[in-house]
Amino acid sequence: MRQGQAAEHPEDLGKGRIQVTQRYQLIAAALLASTAAVAAQAQDSEVTIVLSEELENVDPCNAAQSNIGRVLLGNVSETLTELVPGVGLEPRLAESWEDMGDGTWRFKLREGVSFTDGTPFDAADVAFSIERNKSKDIVCQTGAKFYGGMEFTTTVVDDTTIDITVDPAQPILPLLMSTLTVMPSETDLTTHVDMPVGTGPYIFSEYNRGQNIKLTLNENYWGDTPAVTGATYVFRPDSAVRAAMVEQGEADIAPNIALQDAVNPEMDFSYPNSETVYIRLSAERAPLDDIRVRQAMNYAVDREAFIGTILADGTLLATSIVPPSTLGYNKDLEPYPYDPDKARALIEEAKADGVDVGAEITFIGRNNNWGNVVETLEALTAMWEDVGLNVDLNMMEVGEWNQYYTAPYPEEVGPFIVAAMHDNANGDPVFSMFFKYASEGLQSIIKVPELDDMIAAATAATGAEREGLWSDVMGYVYDKAYDVLLFDMVGFSRVSPRLDFTPTIRTNSELQLSQISFK
Repeated sequence: MRQGQAAEHPEDLGKGRIQVTQRYQLIAAALLASTAAVAAQAQDSEVTIVLSEELENVDPCNAAQSNIGRVLLGNVSETLTELVPGVGLEPRLAESWEDMGDGTWRFKLREGVSFTDGTPFDAADVAFSIERNKSKDIVCQTGAKFYGGMEFTTTVVDDTTIDITVDPAQPILPLLMSTLTVMPSETDLTTHVDMPVGTGPYIFSEYNRGQNIKLTLNENYWGDTPAVTGATYVFRPDSAVRAAMVEQGEADIAPNIALQDAVNPEMDFSYPNSETVYIRLSAERAPLDDIRVRQAMNYAVDREAFIGTILADGTLLATSIVPPSTLGYNKDLEPYPYDPDKARALIEEAKADGVDVGAEITFIGRNNNWGNVVETLEALTAMWEDVGLNVDLNMMEVGEWNQYYTAPYPEEVGPFIVAAMHDNANGDPVFSMFFKYASEGLQSIIKVPELDDMIAAATAATGAEREGLWSDVMGYVYDKAYDVLLFDMVGFSRVSPRLDFTPTIRTNSELQLSQISFK
């Protein structure tokens, strides 16, 4: 019908109105569908990660703790360098570095980087972050674990250049800087932060205690924009629950699940990880100050019985606190054989010399530390009691457990032992030995000047000499039976099929969202 022409039949006018109305309805429906699709697409680019326990705190200087690192490291907070599996040491906030001699390294920093609060990143922030990690006013796990026994001096050359001098000289300082989470120089030096600020691709936007943590995309990030636009971290102590959440689409990644829950070949990944399970002994408290008792505790354990039952096939028997991939790993050491008769004989010998071998030994375990942790520790307790020791198992949450794992230790408790899992994914014993065994180490419970000297010499050495000296340190600790060394673990993760992500040895200590894409 042309404009100005009357309708031939009145009913045609009604039909036209109906057609126009239907057209508007179709357009409105299309717009709504488009809006819903955009919203769904935004939601589809977010991920949910289910962790085994709530974080003890969210300060980046404690990112050396596994679950804290999984949330913060490389996501909110960045380091000067980055150790990439299968590649090596790569630039991150530092573009290059140079050995200036006499223990000094010069780092050239990336330009145009800002923190998530908008303040610019510069060399002063690096100097401050080192100072904060070494401060005695606040316990920073990274500083205590990785920089123990080292004195740092920093010189800000200009905004993008800093000289870092370490005594004793550190030939692997660029590798050490892969653990330094850089924070703004305005951060409090005396308390842990509740809302961390970093330079990473994500903003720490919410922490609902007991419920979840939320990260959102940092629109001003200096690097490439990740495919993942946000993440929610939830906490579930039960491995089966974590695995089921991924299978049912309620979560996208469960970084660690137990052996019996890793039954879906389409979702589950196993990999030799960097974790070593061991029992740390209070070796200066009777009866554990007697080497015969410590050796008996080693001989009493049937390590092979755990593998393929409550721990995965492929789990290795440990002879050191670091995995076999570590520099200087002592290949001459053999795992303690299972010999309960020898254990009983050693205990009887110590008893005949007046050692109170019947004293109650408090055994401290951490809930959800690894898959089947309770079953593992109950079996160990039974093995020790079978040879005549008096062991009382106590399972604790991470905060309470840490009081027995980190100095200062409770004085009101008698002899105690702590079940722990130590991660060294960085490939050098310097990340383990000082804070575990040196007299001033944060998680050391022995004071042995001879061992202190051995650790200091290995820390300062290079090349083949460094490798040999670290091997000697491992042999010394083994011979003195300061620990019950148990297993180099196999890790299991469950990953949603919608993600393109493969767990690696680093998944124990970090989970960078920028490394995840969507299928």
